[in-house]
Order: sequence, then structure tokens, then C-alpha cells
Amino acid sequence: MIKKRPINIGLMGIGTIGGGVARVIMSKKKTLARQAGSPLVLKAVLEKDLSRHGTLGIDKEIFVTDFHKFIRSDDIDIVIELIGGEYPAYDYIKEALINGKHVVTANKEVMAKHGAELLTIAHEHHTGLRFEASVGGGIPLISPFQRDLVANDIQAIYAILNGTTNYILTRMAHDNLDFNVALKQAQKLGYAEANPANDISGLDAAYKLGILTSLAFDMAANFNQIYFEGISRLKPRDFRYASELGYAIKLLAIAKRSLNRVEARVHPVLIPAESLLAKVDGVYNAICVSGDLIGNVLFYGQGAGPSATSSAIIADVINIALNINTKRDNAPRFIPVNTSGIKPMSDIETRYYFRMNVLDHAGVLAQISTVMGNQSISISSVIQKETDPSNKTAEIVIMTHPAKESAVQEAMEVLNKLTVVKEISNFIRVEAFQL
Repeated sequence: MIKKRPINIGLMGIGTIGGGVARVIMSKKKTLARQAGSPLVLKAVLEKDLSRHGTLGIDKEIFVTDFHKFIRSDDIDIVIELIGGEYPAYDYIKEALINGKHVVTANKEVMAKHGAELLTIAHEHHTGLRFEASVGGGIPLISPFQRDLVANDIQAIYAILNGTTNYILTRMAHDNLDFNVALKQAQKLGYAEANPANDISGLDAAYKLGILTSLAFDMAANFNQIYFEGISRLKPRDFRYASELGYAIKLLAIAKRSLNRVEARVHPVLIPAESLLAKVDGVYNAICVSGDLIGNVLFYGQGAGPSATSSAIIADVINIALNINTKRDNAPRFIPVNTSGIKPMSDIETRYYFRMNVLDHAGVLAQISTVMGNQSISISSVIQKETDPSNKTAEIVIMTHPAKESAVQEAMEVLNKLTVVKEISNFIRVEAFQL
């Protein structure tokens, strides 16, 4: 048997995830060599903090602080990018591909904003670009879209893509906690960062949805066209009322065909309590995909953490190594060709939940109905929940039939000016799917 030469790896960034990847490479040498067809060797680490080698047991001699020296080394076959953020990560990935290095990345922001360009560069230079860990951590998602589902016309994706927000919503729903209390609990347990802005604003899920939208609908999705909204407006009473109405509340990433356009949006949603996604609790992620041939499929698991993410990264490395050893082209097969844009949020149609604080006297509902009727918004039901005799106010919950987002926004502007409406306390979109 001919002994294959080692596949040399250059690691950019050695934080929590990078350290986890380094440990796997060093501790599972025999297993990885068997799977890849040759030894995988950590040849260089790009890291400014040279003291990091001591905590991970990595030879100090392979640490490099100069990116240009790192990337132009003929000894490196595969670059693993784990420095995070848009810049300089985007520039580093681009230069690595141009310099003939195969790249594995977990960078959701770079792939959401620049994925189509980088895949094209990789294709032109016959270099590999793999990004399984950018969405769903260790849940296999990117590869199924690139291989197993390619015969399908994807109709829709409904996904819980952020474990932090899902944990917070679970605690608010089950334990009747306020948002800030649930967030602090998530931080204490290590499920939320000290600065959780990207998670609770919906931005993290929007990055991931941008990647999935591009893959599912064969398009270079413009990330700036993806609407996202966070969870901080939600109150425990919204979960109670939703439950009484037969719904659960989740932060959903939604992408679906809508005539000749594609919807792509992230926001809190009321979903049927009996649906599969309604039962996904804690830090777990779940992605429901609907295709014309396969029907509905569900991907489920923990979407983050060093071990799960390392699993996806190392799998990408092994696939590239196998192609190197068998002399197969690592260039990406997926190059987005659909140039149609994402449907504006103002044009989407769905049902709506409103929670309002209004004056408790006759004629109030008539005024509200008139405003909504003027915008062609049909009311499905109205329920009075609580009254405050001292202030002569009442809290009501209104459910609508499907309506256009722009009409709802215009109606809310008018409603906020009515003297009988003290406050529109919340409004949440409703999706009536059966996944």
C-alpha cells in the first residue's frame, strides 16, 4: 500500500471553537487519518496571542502572527477560518482561495454577506470552500442542501436557528418569566453571551437564514433584504394568551416561495401548538424543509457549542482531504444563478395577533374595526383578557385573518392616534403551517 502524504492544516483563530478543533485534530489522529486517507497535521496557527499554545499543548513553533506569511506557505493545504466577524475574515478567506488553499469556515456573517462571491472565486481557482458549521453547528444542513435535496424544488423552510433565544422563550413560556430574568438565567448557564445583542435581535438567525435561502432557492440572497426582528418585546402574558388560543411562540427563520419571489424573514411567530417546531425547547435547533419530492423533513439537534461545531468543521476537512487524496476537484458545485430578489417585508401576507390596552367603554371595538376595515384587515376574533377599573381600561387580544404587512403597519399608525387606544402592547405574526 502506498502511504499517502500528510494533509497539512492551517488554523486561523484559536478561541473556544478553534481550541476545540485543535484538540480534536491532536487527540484523534488515528481515527481522522483512517477517515481522511492520510494523516491530518496541524501545521500552522495564526494567532496574535502566542501564550495560547501553553493551554492547548500546541507546539509554540507553529504559531504565526503574520497573515501573509501564513497564507503563502506552501506547506498548508487546508485553511480553517475561525476568527469570526466580517473583517478581516472575509479578506483572509478570499486571499486563501486565490492562493490555492482549500478553506473550511464556520463564519455565518461572511457566508451570508459574501457567500456567492467566495464560492465563485473558489470555483474559478479549483479550491474547496466548505461551511457546514456556519448554520446549525453540528446539525448536517449545508451538505443535504448541496447534495441530497438538489432534485427537489424547495417550497419552504421554517427554522429555529438560535439556541439562546429558544432557551429564553422556553423559560418565558414554561416558567412565566420576564424576558430580562430569562436572559440572565441563560447567561448564568452559559447559553447566552455577556453581550447577547446578535442573538436576541434576530441578527444571528438572519445570517443563517441568508445562507439557507441561497442554497434552497439557488440564489445569491442579498442579506440586506432579509427582515429580522428580536424577542425583547415579548411578555409572559403573550405566551399565556397564545397557549389559550392554541399556539406557541417561537423566533422563526422563514424562507418560502411566494409567486415569483422568495420571502426571507426572522421574527417571533405564533405557530400551532401541535406542530413539531412548537415542541422544540431549550437550546435545541430545528429546521423543517418542504420539498416537492421529499415532502417535509426535519433536522434537529444542538445548534452550537465547541464539540458540535468541531464535528461539522472536521467533517468538512475530511471531505476535502479525501478529494485531495483521490485527485478529485474540490471546487464548489453550487454557484447561485437565480438573481431574483427577496420579497419586501411590506408585501408579505400573514395573520396577526394584537394585544392592546384600550378604554373600557362602549364603541371602542367599533372604532378599532373601522380602522382595520379601512385597510382591508378582517378581524377573526376579539377576546377581553383583563380590566383595570381604577383606570377604566381593558386589555384585549385581537386575531386577524390574513392581511398585508403594509396595511397592518398603516393601521397601527392610525390606531396609535385614537384616544380610545391607550397602547398597542404587542403584535405578533401568525403562521398556520402543519410541520
